[in-house]
Amino acid sequence: MRDELVEAFAAWRAFSPGGDEGVRVFFAPGRVNLIGEHLDYNGGQVMPAALDLGTWAIVRMRDDGVLRIASTAFGERVTCQIDKLHYDAADDYANYPKGAIWALMTHGVKAKGMDLLFHGNLPNRAGLSSSASVELATLVAQNHLCQANLGLADLARLGQRTENEFVGVNSGIMDQFAVAMGRENNAILLDCDTLQYELVSMDIGNYQLVITNTNKSRGLMDSKYNERRAECEAALADLRKMHPSLRHLAHVQVEEWEDWQSEVTNPVAKRRARHVVTENHRVTLAAQALRAGQIGLFGELMRQSHESLRDDFEVTGRELDALAMAAWSAPGCVGSRMTGAGFGGCTVSLVENESIPAFQEEVSRWYHDEIGIAPSFYVTGIGNGAREVTQEVLD
Repeated sequence: MRDELVEAFAAWRAFSPGGDEGVRVFFAPGRVNLIGEHLDYNGGQVMPAALDLGTWAIVRMRDDGVLRIASTAFGERVTCQIDKLHYDAADDYANYPKGAIWALMTHGVKAKGMDLLFHGNLPNRAGLSSSASVELATLVAQNHLCQANLGLADLARLGQRTENEFVGVNSGIMDQFAVAMGRENNAILLDCDTLQYELVSMDIGNYQLVITNTNKSRGLMDSKYNERRAECEAALADLRKMHPSLRHLAHVQVEEWEDWQSEVTNPVAKRRARHVVTENHRVTLAAQALRAGQIGLFGELMRQSHESLRDDFEVTGRELDALAMAAWSAPGCVGSRMTGAGFGGCTVSLVENESIPAFQEEVSRWYHDEIGIAPSFYVTGIGNGAREVTQEVLD
């Protein structure tokens, strides 16, 4: 058994007595978005990658239609009937697996009751898709155990439906798609309009991803995420008056934007649209840079992305800006930007391997001087997507 799961299985045996016979274990990673922020709901391109970090779901099926949910990270245990699932704020984290099973049943799958315990090593509410990780761990478990035979892309869509219709967050598809479809040592260049994607090698030589947590908790429901989406929709509505065939804001080309921007009447909506148009172009350039091995150019595009998110989309905030600015001048760092929806959470940086200790020291010092608290660091690889890991864990 993996060392990190010893605690989880101790909690599991207290939660679901009956031995290990019939117990199955599933894993879904978190994700980091390397570039392409707030584009998924604007029909644009994104470039996420699945992480080595994530969420394990330990599962035992039940025959009585009861769903019991527990977590090593939270004290609350939730018990409900599988055919009476509804959102309840008091259930906190358990709304994500409840919603995932609800979405699966609306798709026609006859879900089963289960004892379900989660254990993870993702920081909670840090913008690394801990909620999508929980959703996909639940969906993959039910898909296997109920023999529903749904593809991973279908499960990603059901994860998005969980967020949109059960939890009430108007999010796009990127998080769930990356968590489901991730591939080791590859980023995913995803067109969020068509869901066409290609893998882009993250063979980045002597560089490593370093994720830095502001330790400022963020939640989409508490942020201005839905407000930003509405502002983008307002900009699109203005542009459609002259360009009725325009389906998504991200479909405006950077060359067109210079002539079209005057058609967006609200100055705030105009800034939001400018970010979307230029960010979508940056994603194209970033993929080209990775394919050509131009790590320095990729890093510069990361910086430009953060500046656009700071100035035009206004979703960074004091903590994320402090981390990004510290990283830009820290030893061995070629690029850094906020990742996720913003309003707190994490930055992602590309750092030379031998410089990582000095990078962490410098960023930590700068951030503590600016903000007054210490950040947390996660040096991570890029891993595979959601899957069963029973044999891997229990052998």
